[in-house]
Amino acid sequence: MPDFAARRTVMVDSQIRPSDVTKYSIIDAMLNVPRECFVPDGREEVAYLGENIPLSRGRVLLDPRCFAKLLDALDVQPNEVALDVGAGLGYSTAVLARLAEAVIAVEDEFAAEAERRLSDMGVDNAVVISGTPAEGARRHGPYDVILVEGGVEQVPSALTDQLKDGGRIGALFMEGNLGVARIGYRAEGVISWRPIFNASAPVMPGFATVRQFAL
Repeated sequence: MPDFAARRTVMVDSQIRPSDVTKYSIIDAMLNVPRECFVPDGREEVAYLGENIPLSRGRVLLDPRCFAKLLDALDVQPNEVALDVGAGLGYSTAVLARLAEAVIAVEDEFAAEAERRLSDMGVDNAVVISGTPAEGARRHGPYDVILVEGGVEQVPSALTDQLKDGGRIGALFMEGNLGVARIGYRAEGVISWRPIFNASAPVMPGFATVRQFAL
């Protein structure tokens, strides 16, 4: 049986700390949430590699560095409510649940499986909503923090409207094969985006720019 606890430590020491992620809460969460329990069955051996893990078409589990740096920039507080958009099999939700007061995860393909895995891990301050990620979960908002778990070309206003004034949203904006992670800050109803670091991930369904074709 592989020593996954040792692999978590190596992941943090080789991928997270060298990327200037220093917040103890993030380090602690990523040391304690078993990533191998939230990857597709049979893929446990690659759980701690420094790369995105495919889940389905256009969907990945973000690589540890990208995920941790987004969390670091979002600076999630213990009294905040977070929306996890496109939670996949639940890893990001489990980590966020250790940082926030409560987490609402919205997921379409893997909602039931994510809920089961989070329940197996004893995560009791997170709820998985079966729905379209790009539409968020308005009924439970507004949110202090929104994290989009994949690439985007645009973020629909239906989603950003669910962010509180003073709240933050993190997303990975893709242009072709190149991407820039940005944090959006909402003030007086307007979101200002700030670039944080370079990364790459497939564009999630519902987050592509609508192309206009002319004859």
